[in-house]
Amino acid sequence: MLGANDGILSTASLIVGVAAAEATRGSILIAGMAGLVAGAMSMAAGEYVSVSSQSDTEKADLARETGELR
Repeated sequence: MLGANDGILSTASLIVGVAAAEATRGSILIAGMAGLVAGAMSMAAGEYVSVSSQSDTEKADLARETGELR
């Protein structure tokens, strides 16, 4: 829930900031979409690194336990 709120808040803040600069409607839309895409890619990359790290840790633990059992 906190990640979703953070994403909504950061995108809304970006849009408000661009709108405050008296940008055109198209510029505001492009900035908002770019913010959404950048946030989604950032979250995906972070999740991938987290899952990969956990997988490496699990494989190392399994290899260590297999060696100890032998």
